[in-house]
Amino acid sequence: MSETQDGAAGISAAQFHRHPGVGDWRVTAWGPQAVFTSGSLADAAHLVPVVVAQAAHLGVLPDVDLRPEAVVVRVPYRGAHHIQAGAPAFAAAVSAAAAELGLVPDVSLVQSVDLAVAQHSGADARPFWTATLGYDVSGDVDAVDPLRRGPQLSFQTLRGDLQGRGRTHVDVSVPADQARARVDAALAAGGRLVDDSRAPAWWTLASPDNHGVDVAAWTDTYDTETYE
Repeated sequence: MSETQDGAAGISAAQFHRHPGVGDWRVTAWGPQAVFTSGSLADAAHLVPVVVAQAAHLGVLPDVDLRPEAVVVRVPYRGAHHIQAGAPAFAAAVSAAAAELGLVPDVSLVQSVDLAVAQHSGADARPFWTATLGYDVSGDVDAVDPLRRGPQLSFQTLRGDLQGRGRTHVDVSVPADQARARVDAALAAGGRLVDDSRAPAWWTLASPDNHGVDVAAWTDTYDTETYE
């Protein structure tokens, strides 16, 4: 067990998933997440008081995204890939409440999206992107939306350095048991497989007009807090 940025104990993805009652949840690049579908905004909203109460009880700091179609609950990382120790008990309690309310979990809707911003070795593009998007600097190479609404940005130096040309691409992190279906759907929709040498960790695809997308199968079985 390690510590998160706020000094609290942190756990791994595998430790999270060994807890009973968390079958509706998946750990992605942003932390544990569940999506509960609903018939209306009012139905989805009934879960919010439970989320608030359990968060206070267990010392967890979740994000809630309320929509008429669903409510998304996340326990974002507090530190580098550290899951809050209270997250499993929180997740189990939220799932139990969702079931009582008739909300239906759908793991196929769980995902997080990041942008990998390519830059040549003589450039530092991060100040521009943080200024234009209102993002905060995170670590050595990342930038984040302070309210975790938009995609996280990572800044990567180009190999085969060619000044004046960018190769920014999208990273889509999905549960490991959903990744192959997502890749197959993209290929059926006209995409092209560029590289599967790291599959099933991730596949690199290209759109019909040659924009890059990495589909990452976020494995819930890791017992370490840092992923390569």
